[in-house]
Amino acid sequence: MTTIKPIQLQTKTGQQLQGLRCGHGHPVLALHGWLDNVMSFAPMLNFFRELDVVGLDFPGHGLSAQRPKAARYHFDDYVFDALQAADELGWARFHLIGHSLGGAVASVLSAACPDRISSLTVIEGLGPLSAATDQTARGWQRAVQISRDRPRKVHASRDEAVEARMRNSDLKSEAAALLAERGLEFVDQGWQWRHDQRLTWPSSQRYTEAQVLDLLSHIRAPSLCLLADPPSRIMPAGLFERRFAAVRNLNTARWPGGHHLHMEYPEPVAARIQQHILESEHDAA
Repeated sequence: MTTIKPIQLQTKTGQQLQGLRCGHGHPVLALHGWLDNVMSFAPMLNFFRELDVVGLDFPGHGLSAQRPKAARYHFDDYVFDALQAADELGWARFHLIGHSLGGAVASVLSAACPDRISSLTVIEGLGPLSAATDQTARGWQRAVQISRDRPRKVHASRDEAVEARMRNSDLKSEAAALLAERGLEFVDQGWQWRHDQRLTWPSSQRYTEAQVLDLLSHIRAPSLCLLADPPSRIMPAGLFERRFAAVRNLNTARWPGGHHLHMEYPEPVAARIQQHILESEHDAA
């Protein structure tokens, strides 16, 4: 059984990050999805070998500190969070695993720092969300209208809070309960999800699809993309296929399960990811 230990980092900008670390060997940074936390990767950790895996809670998620009150949660900042975490770990080169939002962050980081990324694995997420140029004003209008504090939902029981996390998603109860280990907190009135509510504010701006494709075309690391079968609703039909074509060294696979397929089938998914990482190391030797 692999020993899993808590880890705490502070980036050069002062952002406090918490997470989990396990194993020894090739350095791997694991980045979770929106409103999830590092427990998203916990089911896979015992199946990795020859890997030093560090999974982080993004700012405002899990046990990591929130951003300063004057800040918003811009997508680009997550890229710098991940890079600065690798710097604090002393990793000149490392492998990336990302799920959903984490996959988008890992994709951009791979394009931005090609000399530092040994391999890229994304699960249900290749590149950031995009929007058409004629939606720019509408995006700003929506951000201004919705970006405000509101009462936080308090659930009478832990089970009720877990059920709420599953609502309108394909997340299974076992996976939601696991995320709750770092995501829930008890308050006087009951249980509430601890994530920073600013995470639910809409983005004021998005990349265009042309910008995303340009980023993906600059990824040099051997890349693997795992997608749910049947397809989830994360991307419009055909969008992934266009993005696949932009990445020069990419393998893809469809996997049974939903958007959190790595939590539903941790052992075979971990085996496939580890194979990709070790093959990348062998080819680079």
